[in-house]
Amino acid sequence: MYRTHTCGELRSAHQNKQVTLAGWVQTVRKFGSITFVDLRDRYGITQLLFEESLNAQLDASPLGREFVLQATGKVNERTNKNPNIPTGDIELIVSEFRILNKSAVPPFTIQDDTDGGDDLRMKYRYLDLRRNAVKKNLELRYAVGRSTRNYLHENNFMDIETPFLIKSTPEGARDFVVPSRMNPGQFYALPQSPQTFKQLLMVSGYDRYYQIVKCFRDEDLRADRQPEFTQIDCEMCFVEQEDILNMFEGLVKRIFKDVKGIDYTETVERMTWEEAMWQYGNDKPDIRFGMKLCNLKFPAHTFPSKENISSLIAGEFAVFNDAETVIAIAIPGCSEYSRKQTDELTEWVKRPQIGMKGLVFIKCNADGTFKSSVDKFYSEEKLKAIAEATGAQAGDLVLILAGAEERTRKASSELRLEMAQRLGMRRPDEFKLLWVLDFPLFEYDEEGNRWVARHHPFTSPKPSQIETMINNSPVIENAAEYLKHPYAGIKANAYDMVLNGNEIGGGSIRIFQRELQEKMFAALGMDKEEQQHKFGFLLGAFEYGAPPHGGIAFGFDRLCSILGGSESIRDFIAFPKNNAGRDVMLDAPASIDAKQFDELQIRLDLKN
Repeated sequence: MYRTHTCGELRSAHQNKQVTLAGWVQTVRKFGSITFVDLRDRYGITQLLFEESLNAQLDASPLGREFVLQATGKVNERTNKNPNIPTGDIELIVSEFRILNKSAVPPFTIQDDTDGGDDLRMKYRYLDLRRNAVKKNLELRYAVGRSTRNYLHENNFMDIETPFLIKSTPEGARDFVVPSRMNPGQFYALPQSPQTFKQLLMVSGYDRYYQIVKCFRDEDLRADRQPEFTQIDCEMCFVEQEDILNMFEGLVKRIFKDVKGIDYTETVERMTWEEAMWQYGNDKPDIRFGMKLCNLKFPAHTFPSKENISSLIAGEFAVFNDAETVIAIAIPGCSEYSRKQTDELTEWVKRPQIGMKGLVFIKCNADGTFKSSVDKFYSEEKLKAIAEATGAQAGDLVLILAGAEERTRKASSELRLEMAQRLGMRRPDEFKLLWVLDFPLFEYDEEGNRWVARHHPFTSPKPSQIETMINNSPVIENAAEYLKHPYAGIKANAYDMVLNGNEIGGGSIRIFQRELQEKMFAALGMDKEEQQHKFGFLLGAFEYGAPPHGGIAFGFDRLCSILGGSESIRDFIAFPKNNAGRDVMLDAPASIDAKQFDELQIRLDLKN
């Protein structure tokens, strides 16, 4: 056999035991007539001691980094123990060894603090995966998957595979398509999710389904996106929203317990989509800290249930007067910011990715006075009133942005997160869950003068609004007054789970009646012929006793990255793509030869 134990297994209890290890050479250290080698495998590192008797053999067959080595010897207590590794109390006194395979000099050091850049490490990903830091990420990913499967199995969910070669259907992103040799001129699509299949499984009576499944979307990449990604995909029938929320709160809490040792006992907060946008400026707020937005001025249609307090900023300041929206944030303990610091913040909000023209501040000084960048337009009493509206205390700094509604709300959200990051409020070892509910069912596409689904076309309206949807035409007669259309107020029976300001899961109660599903498709601009062509199989299934059902899908890669304290999901994928969607190790995507095009009956005609 190649080994009797692993390199992370031996302890003081194994002293004087004859063992054989096999692994990769991490380091070689020669001290006179003796040589120390750190031997590494997936499980850990063990120090090997080559005594003087092996010098001649080592001279004849010198060891190098990443050589694959087999070593046999006796376990001995170390004189210079290493408390930083589990095997640090022992070493192996080698009696014989064998080089199983040599290695070229690696292009970067195989250790946590590597000297390899991102592109280089991705090109030699099979070497990068040997690093302990990467191994820990994949171990965490495995632990999340194992915990998920155990919990769902205990709750009677059944793991059922669904096809990867399917029909192209609109789900919000571009499909990856695959030509069919046996059906010339026709194409499969890779699934963006198993959405329709899991609904069909509910129709088939498999009342609790799940998969940890690959999904594919041809979209621009960023740190939390990959062209192929993994979902924890789940569906249940004979359930209402509350059943889904309770079941999957339990799943995430179980993962916290199993993977991080965290007993998450607090109640998961819930808020509506409108509250999230009103208080935080986005629909996936980080609630580990306060600093809620104070809306000093906003378009009346945006949050019609909220009281407009724009009188606080009434005056001669044209920037506020002309702005569609004015939003303030109270930043705790920052009233002593210098001019240099406030100027730097102003430049930060002017960056293209934020897109604001400037920043107004009010310093709430400890002595009860107020100082602002717009002193000449507002009295101290007025500044005090604005500061009080934001909830600011003595010693706080109020930051105010003004401009177009959508841009200003997004910029305020980004500013809130940036200040929290600077103040150390976004700790990676602190976790806070949130449910966001009652999203709008539709969004209005001004360019197309039509409705689009905010989630996907299989999401049901709230039960109380189903009749509103069925009894009204989706046609928008006057584009300028789309907000008055009955569809504008319909809420989706949908829910998102948010963790530390990241959406980790989203789902909905589904439509299960043919009439309502046809109405939804019609609202999205599909005529009867298109509905039948794209979704005839689903509409037909709804005529054969489809049960009420709903589900959720969690971003598996994203959940792992948050639990692992990383900004990027790539750190938790064994073989990820780069930001251009390329696998630089395989050099994929790549061209195919002419014979393959002929077999597929495809002619390549690249346009400049």
